[in-house]
Amino acid sequence: MQQQSKDPLHGKRLDAILEELVEYYEGFEKLGEQINIKCFTDNPSISSSLKFLRKTPWARTKVESLYVYVLRQKKKKERPQN
Repeated sequence: MQQQSKDPLHGKRLDAILEELVEYYEGFEKLGEQINIKCFTDNPSISSSLKFLRKTPWARTKVESLYVYVLRQKKKKERPQN
């Protein structure tokens, strides 16, 4: 029997994380309000953001942390209200 990882980032590619965040925040403008980094606020694109995030560990950490937060928010919304 194989143990499944409890890490929500396990097996998730950076491009998939970024695309999901852009979709959740309905575009780069609102994502840039959450994480104020130039790749999200100045002429943003998935491609240019990925290049920056792969070279910049602190920015990638912020994006991954926001992604984990968004996952928790989505779970809260899915739970039935008592």
